Amino acid sequence: MTKFVNDTLILASDLSALSFYSMGDEGSVGYTLDEALGAIGFGRFQLIVLAYAGLGWVAEAMEMMLLSFVGPAMKPEWGLSASQESMISTVAFGGMLVGAYSWGRVSDAYGRKKGFLGASILTTLAGFSCAFAPNYISLLILRCLVGAGLSCAHVFTSWFLEFVPIPNRGAWMVVFATFWTVGTIMEASLAWWVMPRYGWRWLLGLSAVPSLVLLLFFRLVPESPRYLSTQGRLAEAQRILERGAALSRRELPVGLLVSDHIKTKTNDDNNESLESKTRSSQRSSSSVFMLLSSKLIRTTLLLWFLYFANMFAYYGIILLTSQLSTAQTDCGSGSPKSHSETDIKDSSLYVNVFITSLAELPGLGLAAILLDRVGRKISMVIMLVSGFVLLLPLIVHQNEVITTGSLFGSRMFISASFIIVLIYAPEVYPTNLRTTGVGIATAIGRTGGMVCPLIVVGMKAGCHQTVPVIVFEVTILLCGLSVVILPFETKGKELTDTIDLPVQVK
Repeated sequence: MTKFVNDTLILASDLSALSFYSMGDEGSVGYTLDEALGAIGFGRFQLIVLAYAGLGWVAEAMEMMLLSFVGPAMKPEWGLSASQESMISTVAFGGMLVGAYSWGRVSDAYGRKKGFLGASILTTLAGFSCAFAPNYISLLILRCLVGAGLSCAHVFTSWFLEFVPIPNRGAWMVVFATFWTVGTIMEASLAWWVMPRYGWRWLLGLSAVPSLVLLLFFRLVPESPRYLSTQGRLAEAQRILERGAALSRRELPVGLLVSDHIKTKTNDDNNESLESKTRSSQRSSSSVFMLLSSKLIRTTLLLWFLYFANMFAYYGIILLTSQLSTAQTDCGSGSPKSHSETDIKDSSLYVNVFITSLAELPGLGLAAILLDRVGRKISMVIMLVSGFVLLLPLIVHQNEVITTGSLFGSRMFISASFIIVLIYAPEVYPTNLRTTGVGIATAIGRTGGMVCPLIVVGMKAGCHQTVPVIVFEVTILLCGLSVVILPFETKGKELTDTIDLPVQVK
């Protein structure tokens, strides 16, 4: 009975918001979500959301980076072959392929919080269980489940994006992206301290702590008001905005929150109710096939390729860094060393991770400067062209200084390009398709991370580098051409709620 009364009151409040705007005319008082976020600005409210969403990215970065440390340690202890060692990473990517799409669908259908709640539970349980895995097979199963949970990172991106006001949105999204680099540095620090003293099981267990923290603070963070608005739950969305305004010590515009597509509707459809309109929009837009509709198919297919190509090039450059640095000595001595000879007590392993992670920070800083000035597309082109030019000298063998400079410079710009793609995709999709669309693109991108080792795998044994570098260069070039033909620019644009409101290019 209580639930019925509460639901009735919420529905009545939502309908009163519609009536309040509809019965007025040009002088009616009401405000949209973007107007409310603009009035609140970026204050304490968004900083809390940033911290929680950023922690989600830290959790993923730590779980992914630990594979660089635990694989070589497990190999001699369990007597694993090289293929068995690589399978530990492969199954994690396999779990991500399934999870990225699944969490996107859950988040679009049931809310952003439902998505990362389920993912955090799965990652926490599977992550801690990995520390107690009795054998190789059980570890593979658990790492696959961890991968499925980690693939919800794109939901954190969309959730945070939906709280950020339009001014300086690009810069704040780059700030959010730096949490990935923070996670890699934290994992390298943790591994440096834990691995020589306590072993890989402790590292696996401690790396799951950020996911546990996400669960502990889950109730303190709000649902996305933009998602609630598309569901017709305007009263709930307004209460969240009111709390956010109070926390940031700002005032909301006068009146009641109204949905964007209600505020812009014509007199011909004034007789439609809010509830029926929202349900109709949700039914028509929630299907994955809407991503391939005439309005979105070009953007969708290009984003799929951009996710694949950026991840392929990003992880490829990381692999080239380790392979070419090893080749400087192995090929010269004629006695290649196996990875099983790696000493986990050798600090150079952790120092290398530090340096390669820090190489991304200047690229992120440049992206933060450019995004809201020249736009997403031009920024991506600048990063891709710079990465292409810096990687070009490695088509032929170079000395150690040039090799290191080219690899670190190219990683700096390619990682920045990838971050811009991660910002652009949720901006270009409507709210009721956002996490599903980004989830599918993320899943396709993960295949790029799985394929790139196949390109580099024979390089060390053959002591050559020309073919892999050419493949990565061609990929970066095609990536740049794809950016040029993207139909939409999202700089300074409001986020859309339905497929009927596409982002237009100026």
